[in-house]
Amino acid sequence: MKRKVNQQKNQHRWKRKVFAGVLMGLCFVSLMLMQTQYSRIIRLASLRRLSATKPKIAFLFIARNRLPLDMVWDAFFQGEEDSFSVFVHSRPGFLLNKATTRSPYFYNRQINDSIQVDWGGATMIEAERILLTYALQDPLNKRFVFLSDSCIPLYNFSYTYDYIMSTSTSFVDSFADTKEGRYNPKMDPVIPVSNWRKGSQWVVLTRKHAEVIVNDNTVFPMFQLHCRRKSLPEFWREHGRPIDNSKEHNCIPDEHYVPTLLAQEGLEEEITRRSLTHSSWDLSSSKDRERRGWHPVTYKYSDATHSLVQSIKDINNIYYETEHRREWCSSKGKPSGCFLFARKFTRPAAIRLLNSSALGASRGDR
Repeated sequence: MKRKVNQQKNQHRWKRKVFAGVLMGLCFVSLMLMQTQYSRIIRLASLRRLSATKPKIAFLFIARNRLPLDMVWDAFFQGEEDSFSVFVHSRPGFLLNKATTRSPYFYNRQINDSIQVDWGGATMIEAERILLTYALQDPLNKRFVFLSDSCIPLYNFSYTYDYIMSTSTSFVDSFADTKEGRYNPKMDPVIPVSNWRKGSQWVVLTRKHAEVIVNDNTVFPMFQLHCRRKSLPEFWREHGRPIDNSKEHNCIPDEHYVPTLLAQEGLEEEITRRSLTHSSWDLSSSKDRERRGWHPVTYKYSDATHSLVQSIKDINNIYYETEHRREWCSSKGKPSGCFLFARKFTRPAAIRLLNSSALGASRGDR
């Protein structure tokens, strides 16, 4: 009888040990699962933090009213929301909403204190300064790309982002302007002629250079004071040719302000002296003599072909006649195409390129 009682006690003791072992095993497995889940949460949080601090490109559009090529940019921006921001300068009072744009990336992206911009006047560079002021409020914006409402991207976003971010320099078309006679001697000595530069207004700026432009209170006032837009032939037909046209001194501020300012500040060693936006100035066949040479070629539907886009992508150097300088283009230390964007494209032309997959990355673009 006593032996039987002892056997029962041993069985109970063995069962308790098995139960305790199973319980410990379950606890261990639960602990491992919790640890794995915790590690995953930490990893995801870390990725979110990295994403939240990723340097961004601010795309700064100067538009008349609407953005006619909004759907092209919509396709370009898709899936890259953490890598860019958008700011639009349009006419005062114009709103970007569902009624005026089909791309949500542009909803309410217009700046609220825009000004009326006139071609050939200092208002254009004033608009650029306003755009930069807004874009600089986001500390994650590290590059600032100026674009017109007729610009298209030539590559996909990833290639464009890497190209721009791979260098610490700004891309500013800048060369000595010795032919046009646009320098106004009244600017001297504040802006000496030795610092007078010309170039495309479609620049890509580092944050440092964007801040230099916004904080400038020396060069910009001189452009406002001494650059007066000359009246165009359209004005002459209605009001007659000015008696003394020489008193109208048109500096074309948008083509001179940024490169001249950076030269004035001694920052030319910090820029790549070329634009990333292609414009065609081959107007030799233009029938309108009065306007020949004033504006670049506008590409229409019939012009919008794969071969046109490829011909622009294939450009790998730019020659500056006034400086006898040839700028060979490179990215990440390797030869590359010179341009990431191109203008001026009509809406039908741009939509045709988008629908035919002529825009975006090819095998060699990645």
